[in-house]
Amino acid sequence: MKAITRAIWILSLISLFNDVASEMLIPIMPLYLKSIGFSVLIIGILEGVAEAVAGLSKGYFGKLSDQSGNRAPFVQWGYGLSALAKPIVVFIANPFWVLMGRTFDKIGKGLRTGARDAILSDESAHADRGKVFGFHRSMDTVGAAIGPSIALIFLYYNPANYRSLFLFSIFPGIVAVALTFLIRDKKTERENKPKQHIRLFPRFDYWKRSTPAYKSLVIGLLFFALFNSSDVFLILKMKQSGASDMMLIGIYIFYNLVYALTSFPVGIIADKIGLKKIFIIGLIIFAFVYFGMGVNNTNYIYAILLFFYGIYNSCNDGISKAWISKISDKKDTATAIGMFSGLQSIATLLASSLAGLIWVEVGSLYTFVITGSAALVVIFFIGLNKTLSVPVTNQIK
Repeated sequence: MKAITRAIWILSLISLFNDVASEMLIPIMPLYLKSIGFSVLIIGILEGVAEAVAGLSKGYFGKLSDQSGNRAPFVQWGYGLSALAKPIVVFIANPFWVLMGRTFDKIGKGLRTGARDAILSDESAHADRGKVFGFHRSMDTVGAAIGPSIALIFLYYNPANYRSLFLFSIFPGIVAVALTFLIRDKKTERENKPKQHIRLFPRFDYWKRSTPAYKSLVIGLLFFALFNSSDVFLILKMKQSGASDMMLIGIYIFYNLVYALTSFPVGIIADKIGLKKIFIIGLIIFAFVYFGMGVNNTNYIYAILLFFYGIYNSCNDGISKAWISKISDKKDTATAIGMFSGLQSIATLLASSLAGLIWVEVGSLYTFVITGSAALVVIFFIGLNKTLSVPVTNQIK
């Protein structure tokens, strides 16, 4: 495992503990919000706004990280803010306060993501990019399996005691923050660079100088993001079908275990056969899952669908970042990933709000069928795009 350096191990462990804190809350977040009177539409809007804030901040802080040459402070402050923000939503149960808690959590994510992914990229050889991002995603997802397991045990002995679980989530978050202080910037990353004014709402200057492959990939991913709503709708659909809290969290744990176990091998396979092929396979699986979610009402079938959804995520999240890092200049890695994340989150805001509206007006079936159909369109766009078939090396300037 020579490809996995000390810095990659540390970042992966940080993500593991952070996801223990985050993922013990994710399966119960929509249940908690519904228990205090939130509608599906309001939940969709809240999640969409939080994701939009996260994405915009990723673009801003990613470019700031590239300009300053610093990575470690962004990682440290990002995980620290998220650890403090998670319990906020339990103090005052109204939409504004919940939005503030979710927003600060997502700003923390925006602070750290571009810098963290740039470290992963800098620490990996070009030929090992899929392996490294897959390994990090796998460790991240181990935490995503442990977190819901803790929630399952906690709620078994304390049914519907969501507030205490939110407060408990701060402890693994503190461990993640402590580990960030083991990350050190390399001297080569501290070179003096001309200072530029960085906007929260940028004029997309990087888009003008980015490669044709980057533009094509981002266009395809953004179209997909316009229809790919928050995963909370998967949880709400299972709850609508009568799944108990225990069953729902159990299926969610199973999904995360599949995601964790497949991310690393999928990354290795992607380096051998190509990121594009793996990504398209992931989209095919996604379409199958969403069509199935739309028509199914059986818990056992949900478990099968979530099994495939775990494989889809292994073929998507880490792979897409590895792909972007390969088709952008090394000095702009955080900017490239950050700009995409910013645009993606705006699209997610629209997608989650629209999904909630469609759910309320015409039913959950249409929410899932429309999203699955959008995935099929993107499969053809990326599959037939010749620009994305041309290998592009990560340049060093």
